[in-house]
Amino acid sequence: MSQKVVIAGAGHGAGQLAASLRQKKYAGEIVLVGDEPYYPYQRPPLSKKYLAGELPVERLFVKPQNFYADQAIDVRLNTRIASIDRGSNSVLTGHGDTIHYDVLVLATGSRARTLHCPGADLAGVSYLRTVQDVDNIRRLVAAGRQIVIVGAGYIGLEVAAVTRQLGMDVTVVEMQDRVMSRVVCPTVARFYQNEHEAHGVRLMLSTGLSGFSGNGQVSTVHLEHGDPLPVDVVVVGIGIEPDTELAAGAGLALGDGIVVDDRCRTSDRNIYAIGDCTFHPNGTYGRRLRLESVHNALEQAKTAAANICGEDVVYSQVPWFWSDQYDLKLQIAGLSQGYDETVLRGDPGSRSFACAYLREGALIAVDAINSPKDFMQSKSLIAAGASPDRQLLSNPEIELKDTW
Repeated sequence: MSQKVVIAGAGHGAGQLAASLRQKKYAGEIVLVGDEPYYPYQRPPLSKKYLAGELPVERLFVKPQNFYADQAIDVRLNTRIASIDRGSNSVLTGHGDTIHYDVLVLATGSRARTLHCPGADLAGVSYLRTVQDVDNIRRLVAAGRQIVIVGAGYIGLEVAAVTRQLGMDVTVVEMQDRVMSRVVCPTVARFYQNEHEAHGVRLMLSTGLSGFSGNGQVSTVHLEHGDPLPVDVVVVGIGIEPDTELAAGAGLALGDGIVVDDRCRTSDRNIYAIGDCTFHPNGTYGRRLRLESVHNALEQAKTAAANICGEDVVYSQVPWFWSDQYDLKLQIAGLSQGYDETVLRGDPGSRSFACAYLREGALIAVDAINSPKDFMQSKSLIAAGASPDRQLLSNPEIELKDTW
């Protein structure tokens, strides 16, 4: 067993990894290095309850601050790891300190994709990835003010829901012809479009952005076609990209992220990687995936911890995700990309229904809207490669587990 584990990153996965190592009685040194001033925290509430002002920052923490001292975990905040020296098994921090490791775990996560257009650097053009990002946005949020959200994915629509409920005038600009186009089918997308519009959100679909203008502070959004939009604050939510700079600088294998095996090891056996930054094999779908998912980060952290402690544990999970918008909880099990058929379970008008995605008859994903039982039961069916009976599947009175 190794004597010193260094964790590069201080996100959700990093916090879980440190905790899992101690739970498994790992007695060596643990050094956790993060470039933010906060202990490892949960990101999903940032665009929901934290933005709404319903949670203090301490409630975001994965573990209370005293946990790390109690467990003899050396946490170094406001510190960036600048480079990795694989020859000497050490990392160099931005402060010029050298930290040696027996095992290094890259939990570098991801960063927000940025816009490259005129005015993108104006004050008030914001991204939502960190506590500081949300604190900056909240200073500009007030009833009656105008917000333009660029992107109608999870983040964009969650911000739209929260700011609309706070009384703002909300416009969402999206290049695609439907909301959440990467992750849900047209039926589910229409349902969410109708919900947002019923709450007073203006959705501008199939609409391109040409830039922003203002005197130091953004005041106008310019579209490729149509009249400019007056604005007090802009939030950009156009996706994220893996943070692979450290891995690239160290010569580790890269794909759509840091390449790891099914035990979360990189191409260097002394270096693991977990979370959003990884490009990992998935047995359910028979291909490598990069997932932007809390569940993936937590489970990979547990897998890496087990293997660091001398166990032989394979990471094999059905991916899942969720999004809270108004009083709607969308829970997604599996990945729907490549589906050739959908089956609706229930009436969208009831605001509690599910949509099953099939490929060549096999269930590959389920979107469950206010339908937690369908979500929970779908995961085992997807893992098993189940081919449900269509007639049974379309009947919401029959439990999902009984359709196969």
